[in-house]
Amino acid sequence: MKKFITTALLGFVVLSTASAQKLDKFGADMGKKSVMGKEIRIPYNSLTSYYGFIKPGAAPDETRSGKKYYYLYIWIPAVAPELGIRMVSPAPDGMSPTAKDFVSADYTANASDKKSFFDTWVSLEKAEGVLTSADIAKGKGAKWNSFGQNDDSGELPAQPSGSKYNSLMRITSEPSNPLKALTVGLYRIGFTTYKTGEVQGSFVAQIGAPVDLPGVAVASTVDDLAKAVKK
Repeated sequence: MKKFITTALLGFVVLSTASAQKLDKFGADMGKKSVMGKEIRIPYNSLTSYYGFIKPGAAPDETRSGKKYYYLYIWIPAVAPELGIRMVSPAPDGMSPTAKDFVSADYTANASDKKSFFDTWVSLEKAEGVLTSADIAKGKGAKWNSFGQNDDSGELPAQPSGSKYNSLMRITSEPSNPLKALTVGLYRIGFTTYKTGEVQGSFVAQIGAPVDLPGVAVASTVDDLAKAVKK
């Protein structure tokens, strides 16, 4: 009887954690202050969301060191002093796509699946030689320069497992360094899991900036991004 109660309570805690997963406002490094030991950040002026779903066994965009990598391609239409990237899996119950968000067909088809999720790991890269939206197709064969990566962030809510395995990174532009300057161009978020294994389930990826960036677009392929930018 005691074992049954313990198991039931554990199940309740896991379910409660899943429903409690909630995203706070996404704040910038720019203008960050410390007040009584607590970090205070101004929310990003520009925030773009992408709702996605990776089906079990879905073919990856690339395999590196035995890990399955998937990409989200992003068009950034103006110079940004800072970009914030965060990814949460599964997509929180309290969040639903709005008319301005980007939503994959697989997310729509599997929106009722609230149990599947993965331990997120993200990176941000920029394509060389893609300077205008008309050049987006060149991204298929472009060389990609890395801005960094992140595995786990204590700022984000815990996953249904109870572990804080969601990912967040903030990048400050370095105008004097062409490889680290956040200029107009084609970017991509790479994502996988920390450990070798399957990437599956729903997720929300968000791109934030401290300045208005009208015209940001996100898609899972270069071709789909080019179409989204033209709309």
